[in-house]
Amino acid sequence: MKEELIGIIGGTGLGDALAPKITNAKFHDINTPFGSPSAAVLIGRLGQNKIAFLNRHGKGHKLYPTEIPFAANIFALKKLGVTTLITSGAVGSLREEIAPGDLVVVDQFIDKTFNRLGTFFNGFAAVHCEMANPVCARLGRKIFNVAQSIGIKTHPKGTYVCMEGPQFSTRAESLMHRAWGGDLIGMTAMPEAKLAREAQMCYAMLALASDYDCWKPHEGKKNKQTLLKEIIANLQTAADNCLQLITAVLQNDNELSSPGCPCRKSLDLAVWTDQKQITKAKKQKLKILFE
Repeated sequence: MKEELIGIIGGTGLGDALAPKITNAKFHDINTPFGSPSAAVLIGRLGQNKIAFLNRHGKGHKLYPTEIPFAANIFALKKLGVTTLITSGAVGSLREEIAPGDLVVVDQFIDKTFNRLGTFFNGFAAVHCEMANPVCARLGRKIFNVAQSIGIKTHPKGTYVCMEGPQFSTRAESLMHRAWGGDLIGMTAMPEAKLAREAQMCYAMLALASDYDCWKPHEGKKNKQTLLKEIIANLQTAADNCLQLITAVLQNDNELSSPGCPCRKSLDLAVWTDQKQITKAKKQKLKILFE
């Protein structure tokens, strides 16, 4: 049986930190119908698993959120054979109980992005994937259980509001996001999670809380430099915890993939267009999404 390849996408705080832990590592440049991914994909081993690691923002964090080639990133990993994908990303906390430095296993999203390619199927067909439960609950439970076993403070669920950016929220927006039921605010989860569903992947996201968003006034009269240092320190704490957790997940569990998971069958009933209306050339272009 061919060994499963586990995908890892590192965001702010983790993008450059995980690579040195990967053994037998080799970079691969992958071409896709959607252009080049954010960076070359690093394939190697971590613990019991063979992994494909991609730095979401590119080497040196050169890509701001709207510039990230989400479709190329997910397609490249799928092309390599990834069917299980664990990602990370920095967020602001919208809840008092989610303190800076905490991790959250995201279970829901609110998508406020408007300037990104959100599907693989433009010009292909009418394809409608179910997104009621946008992440893989099975994979999320595995990650949370490992977090509990090694004592890393991790919340088992949270709703991630994804905004376009690159500017941060106004206070009125931050208060609105709280009123909507949002727990976290970030800029990179969408359309990544939607594309992973279209690629029939099991997808999980670990959010790294760097600060309380601007709904919560800052304490005292701290200047901007002091606040920035605190945010960076919080993000570093969360990134260190995330790195430890992902490493533990990969070392402790060599059954992260599950061919029978519903995520792996998300296109079964999604194509509404008559197959006769889809050309062979179009089918060939996107055939790996259906594998």
